[in-house]
Amino acid sequence: MEPYDKIMAAVEFIRSRSALAPRVGVVLGSGLGEFAGRLQDAAAIPFGEIPHFRRVSVAGHSGRLVLGTVGGVATAVLQGRYHYYEGHAIEDVVFPVRVLGKLGITSLLLTNAAGGIGNELRPGDLMIIRDHINGMGLNPLRGGNDERLGPRFPDMSTVYDPEFQELIAAAQAQIGLEPRRGVYLALSGPSYETPAEVRMLAGLGADAVGMSTVPEAICARHMGLRVAGISCVTNLAAGISRQPLSHREVTETAERVKSFFMRLLSMVIPKMA
Repeated sequence: MEPYDKIMAAVEFIRSRSALAPRVGVVLGSGLGEFAGRLQDAAAIPFGEIPHFRRVSVAGHSGRLVLGTVGGVATAVLQGRYHYYEGHAIEDVVFPVRVLGKLGITSLLLTNAAGGIGNELRPGDLMIIRDHINGMGLNPLRGGNDERLGPRFPDMSTVYDPEFQELIAAAQAQIGLEPRRGVYLALSGPSYETPAEVRMLAGLGADAVGMSTVPEAICARHMGLRVAGISCVTNLAAGISRQPLSHREVTETAERVKSFFMRLLSMVIPKMA
């Protein structure tokens, strides 16, 4: 089956389970999935039931598609994601975002847990992604291009929509958070970075580092979607932090800031429509 046919098979299945026509899509990163419980009139579908979706194996990722409304706006939420480091092909990693695009969303909010590199970032900060660096060593658009999904050579000069950045910054200020913006750099993982690598990444201009988001953002822009990104800085990167890095620290920090995170998304998502 061709990739486009797989996407449309998943779309048809989802439409058979919910009549909702989502306008905004959201991807919830590690430890951030609780927001899906805030949706009104929600219908949840496990990834394993959707044709051509993969199952999630990482703690902090529930692996469900939740369809409902946020502030009256029809929203599709991916409660968790699967990653390239889990052994999935990159076309499978971006498949859920492709499906959301064909479901009809026009805007996509990507969230993740990340290690802080920038001097001003501290654990618990919610960094607005203003740009990214693809350090994964691969591009999800490699291979034959299907014009039904997007152009062969999509422009990436403004991946993260400037208007959405301002919306998020204004909402952060409203709930008492100092807006932070930065460049997110994605690596393939799953090992955390060495101190020498972190120094290199800082020299490249990265403010935060993680193992996701960039392939999804590339495919979303390929499809003409407007994109916003928020990194929850859950730890300081190696060489900056004096403690060994662990996934438990990631999920514990996400738990600590979840009330701010959920308020922020509740305010931002309706305006992204």
